[in-house]
Amino acid sequence: MTPAAHESSTERSLNFIEQIIEEDISAGLHDGRVLTRFPPEPNGYLHLGHAKSICLNFGLAQRYGGQTNLRFDDTNPVTEDTEYVDSIKDDVRWLGFQWAEERYASDYFEQLYTFAETLIQHGLAYVDESTAAEIAAMKGSPTVPGQNSPYRDRTVDENLALFRQMRAGTFPDGAKVLRAKIDMASPNMHFRDPIIYRIKHAHHHRTGDTWCIYPMYDFAHGQSDAIEQITHSVCTLEFIPHRPLYDWFIEKLNIFPSKQYEFARLNLTYTVMSKRKLKKLVEGGFVSGWDDPRMPTLAGIRRRGYTPDSLREFCERIGVAKRDNLIDVGLLEFCIREELNRTTDRVMAVVDDKPIKLVLTNYPEGQEETLHIENNPEDTTSGTRAVPFSRELYVERDDFMEVPPKKYFRLAPGQMVRLKGAYIVRCDEVVKNDAGEVTELHCTYIPESKSGQDTSGINVKGTIHWVSVAHAVPAEVRLYDRLFAVENPAVEEKEMESDDDSAFLSLLNPTSLVVVKALVEPNLADRAVGSRVQFMRKGYFCVDADSTPGHLVFNRTVTLKDAWAKETKKG
Repeated sequence: MTPAAHESSTERSLNFIEQIIEEDISAGLHDGRVLTRFPPEPNGYLHLGHAKSICLNFGLAQRYGGQTNLRFDDTNPVTEDTEYVDSIKDDVRWLGFQWAEERYASDYFEQLYTFAETLIQHGLAYVDESTAAEIAAMKGSPTVPGQNSPYRDRTVDENLALFRQMRAGTFPDGAKVLRAKIDMASPNMHFRDPIIYRIKHAHHHRTGDTWCIYPMYDFAHGQSDAIEQITHSVCTLEFIPHRPLYDWFIEKLNIFPSKQYEFARLNLTYTVMSKRKLKKLVEGGFVSGWDDPRMPTLAGIRRRGYTPDSLREFCERIGVAKRDNLIDVGLLEFCIREELNRTTDRVMAVVDDKPIKLVLTNYPEGQEETLHIENNPEDTTSGTRAVPFSRELYVERDDFMEVPPKKYFRLAPGQMVRLKGAYIVRCDEVVKNDAGEVTELHCTYIPESKSGQDTSGINVKGTIHWVSVAHAVPAEVRLYDRLFAVENPAVEEKEMESDDDSAFLSLLNPTSLVVVKALVEPNLADRAVGSRVQFMRKGYFCVDADSTPGHLVFNRTVTLKDAWAKETKKG
């Protein structure tokens, strides 16, 4: 066992995959070597479920002094693209991992073809020209045995000749398939002569038009693992029924004995992670794209302001289970709050389409001063920042009530409040427009009450944030919330009993995005895209890629507290 492995064993209890690995290492299996792989299909963007798999596969290898390959399962040329390959590599790097070797299933097309011919030569595969519907009907059901294909007993020579003609492009798409010859009466439906090659005259993103036959996942996956000598092939629970077939191919081909192990996939509340459904959201214009900050894609999560550390912490906290369960998205939000609370500057932003102007009537006209306000009380090394202060300020409309209830500690006629990092002020006069809306508050400031130098002896219970009118920088603020209004969209969709596969769209949260205007401190004007800050009393935000000179755009990463928890308790 490596020092890292020993440390992990003593610090916390092992998950079941770690237990298997430690047993294998102790038994000297594969000379104690650990090699895992992360094998995405490049047909879309990675999501949070993939993040769990990435953290598990790379984390296991790191823990036991091993390595991880990044292998693209590119066996379906119709849906795959180099755009997805590039995005996947970016996401893995962003999460903080580096693969040992970059591999592709297409690297092994010739070897996989040779494996297929080997099966034919051993009487374990045959060419079938039945239609897809006929093959499906012959498969039977879990309670009814399948029927043998009329082409099942073709000779080895005939099968080899036909398979070679398939490779040569003699037949059109769908005309023939190659099937493994196993057992049409097997209780495991995957053993009922599964298709292992099909004809597809389609351009492949790496091999071009070299091939017109492509291996199926069940045939390519285990053999690719064996070719790379993967010691522990980790996948999600839905592949449990596939494992016997995985082992059967490896046994019959007498190749490196890779082993498959299954863990529970990530199911998250208020979220869907079906690629098909995510694609509907994008193509239907319900979100702005794959990187929309409401999407559970890593591109979307990154744009929203989540950090690699917070995702790795989340994956560590949820652990590795053998049984599917539903994880509360509040845990993910907790992880990012914990990190951003430690690491982000506190800044002032008046997030309001109609802010109220606060005029300090006894503050000298034309006078300005620079206040030095602490960046982050959680970080003693964060220092201070310069914030301009003047006679006219903006405050949020929610921070004033003309007729306040008891225990209301913000601005009200005759009431005092502290301006964050500045002075105590008293509201003396309310100015309204012709429509009766409050537009200005005339206030008196207490010169002796300056923060850090307060000698006024006045105690106030309320503190509000503000920005100087003369120095405020306009910004667009996108208040993102959970994309779905229901806790478990998958269950809700089933209960709807609809034949429409777009029914889940009716479960979308109509207020998952609210765009408002804001006025922010001038020091935010030059923040780089992706910079994260805490808007005091509002939440955590980051600078969006849509920002341009003169037009700042902020995305809300997460609120300061879990507002949904309150709503759940109310319900």
